[in-house]
Amino acid sequence: MDLTKYRNKLVGSEDERAVSPVIGIILMVAITVILAAVIAAFVLDMGPDDPDPAAAIDVDEQGNETVVELQGTTDGDGAVVWNATDESAMDGSDSNEPVLTTTGQTYTVNESNTTTVQVIAFSGDESEENLEDFDNYAIAEEFEYEA
Repeated sequence: MDLTKYRNKLVGSEDERAVSPVIGIILMVAITVILAAVIAAFVLDMGPDDPDPAAAIDVDEQGNETVVELQGTTDGDGAVVWNATDESAMDGSDSNEPVLTTTGQTYTVNESNTTTVQVIAFSGDESEENLEDFDNYAIAEEFEYEA
């Protein structure tokens, strides 16, 4: 009995042998790349999100003026006194800036019209133009100012 005929059927001829190892290597590389991509996507997305900034604010009504004082911030760079009615920072001057960045800094609200005032804690660069300019922001205090 000639077993070489059976061996060629089971093992394959010399021309057919190289196909199986090449396909195996290609599949192993593809599986490794896909697995690495899935693990990288999972690990890179696991980082902590930036927490919303918070600010401790004291609002003191004194006659026809309201004084807003920044008492401190958590996860933020400061607070801006925001006119929610006009959707812009409150009007300011050199001595009365609506952007509060240091503890104890105050802003005096003295509007001629009744308006909704928001004190917004922010992180990132200071801005008086648009809330979207901040890296992150959250309303720390809101009150109605009546002229």
